[in-house]
Amino acid sequence: MTISRRAASLSRTLVATATGACLLAGCGALPGDSGGSGGTITVMTFAPEETKATNMPGMPGMAKAYERWVNSRGGINGHKLRVLTCNEKNTPTGAADCARKAIAEKAVAVVGSYSQHGRAFMAPLEAEGIPFIGGYGVSSEEFQSTLSYPVNGGQPVLLAGAGHQLGKACNQVALVRPDTLAGDSLPVLLNAGLKANRTVEASDIRAAEDSADFSPQAREALAAASAPKDGRDPKDAKERGCVTAVLGERTETFFDAFRRVDTQRKNPQISSVLGSVSQSLVDRTGGRESPFEGAYLTSWYPVSSDPLWEPMRKVIAEHAFGDDSVDPDDSGAQTTWIAYTVLSEVVKRFKADEDITARKVGRMLNRSEAVTTGGLTPDLAWRYQDMRAVAGFPRIVNGRVTFQIVQSGRLVAQPGEQSLDMTPTLEQAPRAA
Repeated sequence: MTISRRAASLSRTLVATATGACLLAGCGALPGDSGGSGGTITVMTFAPEETKATNMPGMPGMAKAYERWVNSRGGINGHKLRVLTCNEKNTPTGAADCARKAIAEKAVAVVGSYSQHGRAFMAPLEAEGIPFIGGYGVSSEEFQSTLSYPVNGGQPVLLAGAGHQLGKACNQVALVRPDTLAGDSLPVLLNAGLKANRTVEASDIRAAEDSADFSPQAREALAAASAPKDGRDPKDAKERGCVTAVLGERTETFFDAFRRVDTQRKNPQISSVLGSVSQSLVDRTGGRESPFEGAYLTSWYPVSSDPLWEPMRKVIAEHAFGDDSVDPDDSGAQTTWIAYTVLSEVVKRFKADEDITARKVGRMLNRSEAVTTGGLTPDLAWRYQDMRAVAGFPRIVNGRVTFQIVQSGRLVAQPGEQSLDMTPTLEQAPRAA
């Protein structure tokens, strides 16, 4: 018994000595330490993976590639970056679990993440003062919480942009969208863009997010896009009907059903938004022979072939280690890259030896001058004077969209169209959330 007590005492002494030496030498964060202590900054990226609905594995994959790249260069302003990833599972419980994990691991920010369940993840993060930087923009809380720092205008600007794009080309529009809380705002946003171009409101067609059969919605959309044009100004040059689907990964499944239903080859103009249709989808479905040939698309960012993306492509090539989920053409991976660029620029504004905490990062974001993202977005700032008067989405600070078209199997800038700030259009829209 005496030997056992001595052994236990010696063990405690050795642990205490090692711990003290590690603190002095800066070995890294110990359990329970703040995310910025010991020279290490801990952050989290979460997204749904392996679910029956939308999956975004490229976002955590991009985050881990960024971690390897930045640490190979000595970290950020002398701080090693530690990136945690979490499967959000497309459920409120999964989103809340990821937020709790970020809290338990003392993360100083959640960066470049995707979730429809803003209520589930924002409340825990707000309670601990953890900023949410660069979400994908599919939940209204991302544009309402004072601890959210969006890098794009999310679904609001994409849908308003799609309305602008289609309103110039079509006289009848059908929108197929998820029958979810997040999906309920989409018709209002699309109609804002249509109204700005004097086009009637779109037919709102709901679909189960994880459905395997969209034939009923395809028939309804085709009928709506082919509706009689009674009352139309005869001088109106817009002759085509349009069908737009915003269903994430299920967009391809919908348009497969739509092609089978369109037996008379009425071929209305089809469209979607980046994230629901991507270059990899066009490649996978036939390239030049893809059924998406000629489709209209709206995006937050420059086309993926733009040289501005070259630094990201280089990091993916050298540090993704063959992870096929990290696609440089994917808007999720692109959003995560921009979000980590923001994080890096903000961390560089601290003193090199300063202990960085979540609340300090939030204060820096609230007070700092604009952050540059290498031309991929306008310069970004989240001070009070940078907020916009958009009902339901006051934290939109970047309302820019770009207009693209699938041409010869490639997503290219739509001829004659420039990037456009959709904020004025959204400011005139009814409250959508």
